[in-house]
Amino acid sequence: MNIISNLIINLSHWMRGYLSEIALAILATLLVIYGSSLNRAIKRNISQMNFLLRTAIFMLVCALGYGATLILLNPLLAGVLGQLNNQTLAPVLILIFVFIGFLTDRNN
Repeated sequence: MNIISNLIINLSHWMRGYLSEIALAILATLLVIYGSSLNRAIKRNISQMNFLLRTAIFMLVCALGYGATLILLNPLLAGVLGQLNNQTLAPVLILIFVFIGFLTDRNN
């Protein structure tokens, strides 16, 4: 049991140096999974508008919306993950990525 605990602690300690990249991977993956659904919903709601206005809205949503989501939420998620102690960080991150895998499988 001590070997597993030490392995989890060492893995968590190693992951701590990459929390910003891990948070970015989580957010980007979620945007990939749900971005097309969001784009479809926006397209449905703006289908009656002028072509130039629709194009401008999509540019704002894709460039500013998705970009701002990644830029603004990344440090917040990394900060929340950084609050976890070394016994829980690695298991939580593994569970998050497994859950994202289930979401991806269910979404396709």
